[in-house]
Amino acid sequence: MSPTSIRLIEPSDGPALAGLRARDRHAYARWLPAQPAEFYTPQGQAAVIESLLASHDQGLAWPGVVVCEGAVIGQVGISSILRGPFQKGFLGYWVSSLHQGRGHTSRAVGLVLRIAEDELKLHRLEAHTQLENLASQAVLRKHGFSPWGIAHDHFYAEGAWRDEVFWERRLTGGPAT
Repeated sequence: MSPTSIRLIEPSDGPALAGLRARDRHAYARWLPAQPAEFYTPQGQAAVIESLLASHDQGLAWPGVVVCEGAVIGQVGISSILRGPFQKGFLGYWVSSLHQGRGHTSRAVGLVLRIAEDELKLHRLEAHTQLENLASQAVLRKHGFSPWGIAHDHFYAEGAWRDEVFWERRLTGGPAT
């Protein structure tokens, strides 16, 4: 089993992420929104990373990368962080098709859950999966997420509206601020 770690995304991750995303562009078209060609370039990923880090600086996100043996193999993060009476965020993740089936996604989700609870002091995390994405649903279930509803025609990808399952997990989190 190869070690998996996560860390905050860095500007220098752009070329690696661009390579992974370009390689898996068609394989993941069913699960991800369409993007302009620029998105799959190092410059496009640099712009994405800049935006993610700006959200992090504002306390609105924790954007991370998944690392194995020193190489970036995907992303994991918490976005749309709401404070006040909510204390929640939205979990997102992906791992390159070259590294799937080895437990990296599950380990990355477990690590980001610790950040959500211990560092960010969130009370709740939410996630969405398309109905057919059984692998992602298995990862969420393994980490204590429960489905709480289905949104019909919720997400547009690869030329069609897709139904999605909504997931939740309550954390201990800190007091509302």
